[in-house]
This record gives sequence, structure tokens and C-alpha cells, in this order.
Amino acid sequence: MRVRVLGEFDAVLNAKSVVPTATKPRQVFALLALHVRRIVSVPMLIDELWGDRPPLSARTTLQTYILRVRRHIEAALPPSERARAKEILSTRFDGYVLNIEPDDVDACGYERLVKLGNQAFRSGDHDTASRLLGVALEKWQGRPLTGVRTGMRLGIEVARLEESRLTALESRIGADIQLGRHQAVLGELTSLTAEHPMHENLFAYYMVALYRSGRQWQALEAFKVLRGNLDDELGVVPSDRLQKLHQAVLRSELDLESSIRRQWQPPVPTAVHDPLVPGLPAEALVEIARHDELVNRHSRVINSPAGDGRAVWLR
Repeated sequence: MRVRVLGEFDAVLNAKSVVPTATKPRQVFALLALHVRRIVSVPMLIDELWGDRPPLSARTTLQTYILRVRRHIEAALPPSERARAKEILSTRFDGYVLNIEPDDVDACGYERLVKLGNQAFRSGDHDTASRLLGVALEKWQGRPLTGVRTGMRLGIEVARLEESRLTALESRIGADIQLGRHQAVLGELTSLTAEHPMHENLFAYYMVALYRSGRQWQALEAFKVLRGNLDDELGVVPSDRLQKLHQAVLRSELDLESSIRRQWQPPVPTAVHDPLVPGLPAEALVEIARHDELVNRHSRVINSPAGDGRAVWLR
């Protein structure tokens, strides 16, 4: 079974979609897929479906939804293997488990690659970090769980995944800038700073990329835009680190490259699953990830240690 979470929700088994059309069974399936091979408790499922106002028949109704999901799985199996549906979606004490390979869920493969990319970044291997994070980000095909109504539990997961994507994107851009790919990231940063108008780290990258591309006045203008956004919305000024970067650009300091080295390490998003493959070189992992993506196609703010979302990589 292949499950897509990073975009329109779908699950395909033997070339057949096994996702129910009914709203609540889809919610149940989605929550199980995000906790693959882990027990999802009945109270957790009830909380997702009905919040703090479950009906008296909540447990019985939930069993009906589980049965519907199981029947869709059963219908996609050959007649001789249909008994396996109860193994794929199995019942545990006061809960249920979706027993498929973690990497068959795109979010799991994505988070594995993000962790490897961040490890490469920390070790100073920016080329590998950029490639691994780039392949991870290619798995995204839209907003997580599109087509699924989300309760509190799924809403938290969607927010976590979207924050993880922004973290990975920022880390990949940071790696590209370290590799001297300033002009290559300009278009991306133009869109990102418009989408996140108070994100200091993204604006800092944008200023650096503009400055190193020979567009000093635009780098100064980017700082002016950020300062205006922060003042209008929050009544605050950019952090000291951003102001130091602004002064360095303003003075056309020749040592700007050496004065803006990142001192923080990219945070690792909380993984759904962490099946690292020891011994494989990064190139092999990239190729595996690209192959997985082909199979699938065919079948907010990064915080500083203080938690204020400000850039923490200037000296």
C-alpha cells in the first residue's frame, strides 16, 4: 500500500484506491496513516471525530468506521488474500494499528530525508544537505490531507507538517547559500518573504542573496520592508542581528561573507518514523528517494533557541 499525506489524501493498494468516500472513515484512515505501525487509541480517535462532545454510541460507531476502511482494503486484495485485511488494519487493546511499511507513507519518507539532510548540514556537507532536503521537499504535492476534514488531532498534525516543511525549506536555502547559489534562490526567497512578511530568517537570507548578487540597494530595501511589517503588525523593530546585517550591507563590507556564518543547527521535525539506513551513501539515499517518488506518482517561522523566530546566525 502507498499512502499520500503530503497533498490530496490517498491510499493505493494493488492499483486501487482504498480510501473511503465518507467523511469520518477518511478521518480515521488518515489518523492511522500518520501513526503507522503504532497503536492509535480509541479515545484518540473519538477525540478526532467528535471532540469534547462524543455521542453515547461513539465506540460502536467507531467500530463501524473501522469496518468500512477494512472492507475497502479487503476489496483491493486478491480473493485468496482478503483475510489479510484484518492484519493490515488490526485491532489492539483499546485501539487500532495500520500495519504497513513506514516508507510507504510519503510523510515518513520525507521526514527521514529531512533528518539526514540536517545531519549533513551540521557536519558541513552542504551539497549533500541541499540534495537530500531538496528530494524531501519534492514529495510535497499540496497542503497535507487535502480532502480530509480535520478535527483537533489531525489539525495538529497538519500544522506540524507545514512547520516542518518551512523548516526544511529554510535549511535547504541556507545550504544553497553556503554553496554560493545566491542567484538560484532569489526567486524562491522573493515568494517566501511575501508569504511570510515577518520571518526574519528568510529576510536575512534574502538580503544576503541580493547583496551577493550585486543588488545592494534591493537588499537594503528588503530590510526596510521587514522593518515596516514588524512595526505595523507588532510595534517592534528587527532583531539586533538583522540590524547588524543591515549595517554590514549598508557599509558594503568586504568581509560580509565571513560575518554571516550560521551558528544555529537546523531543528529536526518530530518524525512519524525514523528508519535510517546505516552504511548507505547520501547519493544512494537520494536515488532511493527519487525512485520512491516516481512510484508514488504513478501508482511558519523557524524559531531561535529563545523561541522568538529571529535569526540567530549572525555574529
